[in-house]
Amino acid sequence: MAILEAFAPGGVRLTLTEICRRASLPLATGHRLVGELTAGGFLERLSDGSYRVGMHLWRIGAQASAATALRELALPHMEDLYEATHENVQLAVLNEHKALYLERLRGPRSVPIVTRVAAELPLHATGVGRVLLAFSSDEFVDGVLAEGLSPHTPHTITDPDRLRACLADVRRVGYAVTSEEMTLNSYSVAAPVRDARGGVLAAMSLVTRRQGADLRRLVPAVLTATRALSRDVIAHGGSTEWRDLA
Repeated sequence: MAILEAFAPGGVRLTLTEICRRASLPLATGHRLVGELTAGGFLERLSDGSYRVGMHLWRIGAQASAATALRELALPHMEDLYEATHENVQLAVLNEHKALYLERLRGPRSVPIVTRVAAELPLHATGVGRVLLAFSSDEFVDGVLAEGLSPHTPHTITDPDRLRACLADVRRVGYAVTSEEMTLNSYSVAAPVRDARGGVLAAMSLVTRRQGADLRRLVPAVLTATRALSRDVIAHGGSTEWRDLA
């Protein structure tokens, strides 16, 4: 498990030495276990001697029911939002104190972003994270703040009081806006996806270039998409899968 977890921070390709360092394993032990995982299809050895996650592990992971069900339900609405804007579209859920990205759509002219499927990014510096944090319990917010708010650009909000004020604004208006807080020259508008009880299951966002970003165009588009997805969630509600994501 420690070896597989070594790939979680985003190391698409890792050498044996990097795997052992991340997994805190002796090189000889790591060599033996990596060999067994490769033989079983859980890891794949590349021509340069590095390793990546294998197809067998990907097939197992693709069966994560709650995330897969939400992603499949969200994709048509994400595609509609992309067609209306031709900007990056993202879907994320809470995973401990991070925003876990279930899906993203981007076009050839979309602003470059650091997001990828299965990536985890900080709640305080991303649009989707700001939404997920805003509608979490006070105890959860306190826990995130206690860990510290790391700066990712010069524009990242790192003051707890200022962040709390931003979260209050999100709850008041129903959407979040971030500007260059995770990536320079990026602008994000995000809104919540709700279940039948009004709880927030996920957040969907548009990410565009800061220059020329038009809230009058972006906000209604995001709200239309998230409200439509919320209606679909409610129509398919009542299952354990949705409650597991809440």
